[in-house]
Amino acid sequence: MIRLEEVGPENWRYDLKVSEEQERYVSDRMCLLARAYAYRESRSRALLIYHGETPVGMALYYDLDDWGAYDFSQFFIDRRYQGRGFGTEAARQILEMMERDGRYDKVVLCYIDGNEAAKRMYENLGFHLTGERYEDEITMEKTFR
Repeated sequence: MIRLEEVGPENWRYDLKVSEEQERYVSDRMCLLARAYAYRESRSRALLIYHGETPVGMALYYDLDDWGAYDFSQFFIDRRYQGRGFGTEAARQILEMMERDGRYDKVVLCYIDGNEAAKRMYENLGFHLTGERYEDEITMEKTFR
């Protein structure tokens, strides 16, 4: 069972990391927390992903008013818990949170060129390539309605 919990003073210190091979594709937890703080006025939501009572990953999204969309900015599952479907289920729940919030009808994200596992997961969740790219970051989007 996957569940999400807001990051707060009692739970921000969990030592969650991706594998060495993935470090070029994914920011670490401290970068995620720093970005959540930097975008706090854009309603940032830093989330811990739990399997039962075990923290298995983290995610971050916030409002992109200029784009009229949510930015699914950061997302990772710890190296010890990958390959079990936790990422797909957590991402699905996060997208449902955004849709329930209802401020925007669109979500954008970027993945790093070469991260085929992320691309496949996002495509399976209904994202499509926009054709936009910034250096090695490839943009995808999903519309709710």
